[in-house]
Amino acid sequence: MPKDIQKQLKKVRNKSYLARDFDSFRKELISYARTYFPDKIQDFSEASLGGLFVDMAAFIGDSMSFYLDHQFNELFPSTAIEHVNILRHLREAGVPITTVSPAVGTMKVSIKVPATTVQGESVPDRRFLPIIGLGTTFSSSSGVIYNLIEELDFTKTSPADELLASVEIFVSSVNATGAANPFYYIVSLEGTIVSGEETTEQFIISDIHEPFRQITLSNTDITEIMEVSDANRNKYYEVSSLTQNVVFGGTPNLDDDNHLVETHMEIIPAPYRFLNLVDPSTRLTSIQFGSGDENVLDNDIIPDPSELSLPLYGKKTFPRFSIDPNDILGTQTLGIAPKNTVISVRYRHGGGISHNLAVNSIESINVLNIRFPGKLSASEVEMLRQTIEVTNSSPTGGGTEAPTLEELKAKVPAMKQMQSRIVSAQDLLARVYTMPANYGRVYRASISNNPNNPMAAIMHLICMDSDANLIIAPDALKKNLRKYLNEFRLISDAVDIVDAPVINIGIEFFIVTHPTANKNAVIQGVINNLTELMSLENFQIGQPIINADITNIIINTEGVIALAKQPVVFNLYKDNEDRRYSDYSFDIKSNSRRGLIIPPSGAIFEMKYPDFDIIGHAS
Repeated sequence: MPKDIQKQLKKVRNKSYLARDFDSFRKELISYARTYFPDKIQDFSEASLGGLFVDMAAFIGDSMSFYLDHQFNELFPSTAIEHVNILRHLREAGVPITTVSPAVGTMKVSIKVPATTVQGESVPDRRFLPIIGLGTTFSSSSGVIYNLIEELDFTKTSPADELLASVEIFVSSVNATGAANPFYYIVSLEGTIVSGEETTEQFIISDIHEPFRQITLSNTDITEIMEVSDANRNKYYEVSSLTQNVVFGGTPNLDDDNHLVETHMEIIPAPYRFLNLVDPSTRLTSIQFGSGDENVLDNDIIPDPSELSLPLYGKKTFPRFSIDPNDILGTQTLGIAPKNTVISVRYRHGGGISHNLAVNSIESINVLNIRFPGKLSASEVEMLRQTIEVTNSSPTGGGTEAPTLEELKAKVPAMKQMQSRIVSAQDLLARVYTMPANYGRVYRASISNNPNNPMAAIMHLICMDSDANLIIAPDALKKNLRKYLNEFRLISDAVDIVDAPVINIGIEFFIVTHPTANKNAVIQGVINNLTELMSLENFQIGQPIINADITNIIINTEGVIALAKQPVVFNLYKDNEDRRYSDYSFDIKSNSRRGLIIPPSGAIFEMKYPDFDIIGHAS
């Protein structure tokens, strides 16, 4: 049987796939043609027909190689250059795309209030105390608008029925005893302000169901979408993903612990929800709604594809037919898409470095939203409005320009490491410490294993009162924390929230001072240094006391030349005169090992009254 020489030649031909550019492709093509087709074409100069064919093939290879490399680079956020692909990488990684940042500061609002007498004591007349509500705006001399973002209630009092606002005498006379007899008081309260102008836009939505409908707001540099609602008064909530069907909300806490926990946390269902999408190139903001149709009854969490299949009714054959995959998007799992309504969007826009202002740069009121709980006449109200003065008591800061695409791309690796769930103990502590402050603030927390349940953990926590002393966490805070953490924990995990025992301690030291030193001054210096060492800021739950640190602080105080006796740490657990201590009794001697005083599991040390709890002796 004769052999096919051409097939054998094809098998042994060497082909190189290393060419990447035009010159490399042309060189490889000419070498290939001269090797395997020497009798066909011999002239490959630029003016020849062979040169034309080689140039065309090299050009095609060069173009395909370029676009192959380009598309491969677009797969990675660090090398992507196309705007659309960069946005896709940012959104897949969960990087928040923002525009300019507004400036934030503190506004001091003062009002002149007449004096009255209560139980023989002159105090501000609380009938004239106002409540300055949201919607109040201020302006600076440069024209920057600032908005009050928290209500200023001048009538709010402490548990001891004292005004939380600062009070100072404005006009007074001197009585027969030489004491001041006030006629008017200046009552002041500070609130948080943020820069930017508030605008409301309306969009007419047609009576056609459009899944994932988007609307684009007209203003650039939108810093916050404050409210989205439709004509039926349905409120749309902003979410990080359309799969998120609940949001956190709150109601005022009316219990006795409201000075510690202002708000009760609520889990609010969010069938009407939207995404906030920002285009970094145009700096415009779009709102994307869900895909569901509110007029269609949606009983299934997941749509049933069988409902979309073609009924055959006994037929053995069927022709080709068309289907619309968008029918499956009618489910309300990803939120409801508005239709046949009017969408109202209220938002705040504007910011940047130019909004950062110095102290006392904001002194005028644009819009004053004020009300008086007391029954006042129109003339009294107008008189009080005229006495209101405002100023920013501290510089406003935080205003920055919009981040560049390169800055946003640099955040992708870190964002991919983040997660919206609690897996480790570090995740749990991070969630505890980042819960919004109006739901209660945890000062210290620690995580330990539960000996009775391997799938559960024990979290000890402690709070701090207004006097910077440790207190047991209020029940309202624990309830808020339970609701907050439940949305992030794994389904098989459990967390037992318990109070951390507080161990109050004192220190007694014995020193030898320099002969020329003032003993009382040296003792006070040691007390000051020990107070700083034993500050609450330096202690965590479960952290031991190191005796060597106490000794080192004492002997390194100026004027101390020696220790007459080793310092003694003792436990304080009984009330002494007007000083109240924890009821926890702790045996320090039996819990001291290798120079450490080790607290029980979940406990924390506190030196509550350092001026009384540190006792010094000098010789």
